[in-house]
Amino acid sequence: MREKNYYAILGVPRNASQEEIKKAYRRLALKYHPDRNPDNPEAAEKFKEISEAYEVLSDPQKRAIYDSQGLSGLHRSGFRGFEDVEDIFSAFSDLFEEFFGFGFRREKPGRRPRAGADLSYEISLSLEEVYRGKETEISLDLYQRCETCGGSGAAPGAGPRYCPVCKGRGQVVHTEGFFRLSTTCPHCQGLGTYISEPCPKCHGEGRVWGHKRLRVRIPPGVEDGALIRLPGEGEAGLYGGPAGDVYLKVRIKPHEYFRREGKNLHLDLVIGLVDAILGAETEVPHLSGQKVKIKIPRGSQPQDQIVIKGQGLPDPKGGPPGDLIVHLQVQLPSKVNREQEDLLKRFAELEKHKGPRVKTKGKRGFLGRIFGEA
Repeated sequence: MREKNYYAILGVPRNASQEEIKKAYRRLALKYHPDRNPDNPEAAEKFKEISEAYEVLSDPQKRAIYDSQGLSGLHRSGFRGFEDVEDIFSAFSDLFEEFFGFGFRREKPGRRPRAGADLSYEISLSLEEVYRGKETEISLDLYQRCETCGGSGAAPGAGPRYCPVCKGRGQVVHTEGFFRLSTTCPHCQGLGTYISEPCPKCHGEGRVWGHKRLRVRIPPGVEDGALIRLPGEGEAGLYGGPAGDVYLKVRIKPHEYFRREGKNLHLDLVIGLVDAILGAETEVPHLSGQKVKIKIPRGSQPQDQIVIKGQGLPDPKGGPPGDLIVHLQVQLPSKVNREQEDLLKRFAELEKHKGPRVKTKGKRGFLGRIFGEA
């Protein structure tokens, strides 16, 4: 589920005034209106997109939520957008009449089933939780199926009946002389059936506002920004329509010392001059909670890498785990005492150290490699 940029959709800056937003929508609505683009599904989708953007940006409260929390914040506040073009005609009929001098009014079926809205939810994980995977619980406020009527909208024991006005056809025919005109039945709104006794709890909608908790298992090795889809866990549909989905967006917190690249982990390890020269063994903490032994080879150089196979992150697709890559950083002493200075001078004599020189591509001694001597 991609994040929509409503400002870009309307082609206005983020600080656009209400008048600028209205003018932009008028221009685009005239261009993509279905009456000007018959049998063009792409224009119809574009018309829905710009209308959704206008609905949000023209409403100060929705715009404030969108600016601060994005589309996920709008969904949490109950925003669903438009199901189809007919919803737009109903919501903006007065606006279209202002724009164009006529309203593009359409007859709209009132009780046809409609799918529920998708919801988005952001979850933050530590790198340790990414390594192990996590089972968590999320809380959602949303429309749920009415348990009293089972989502049908009818009172218990009642059911849909054939419309007595159109005899179940959804259309009524008017005859004037030689002319016959068919229009949508005003009694059943074109469905051919109607509910004589609406459910007293949901008032015929088939859903009620409620709260629910979901247990979610986040697999090990999940990537930052990944979307986890929970089908059918979104808002209940209207009049028995299917429920929407829930999308979990994963955000991974920065770690104190590990860096992640794919399924590999990177770690900077600071060692002293003696450890670099003579080699050493040490242990570092790992995401598993255990310690990992690291053997520093004799004669290690600054920025040398030690690769420990299989100690990275699990592969979320079931492949082999990544590696732990240790980057050595040799820390040289900024001050030495007299005894240390004498020892270093003696070491330089044994190394045949010749002092600072212009760097060449020739072979260097160990101290030259440490201090940058050619």
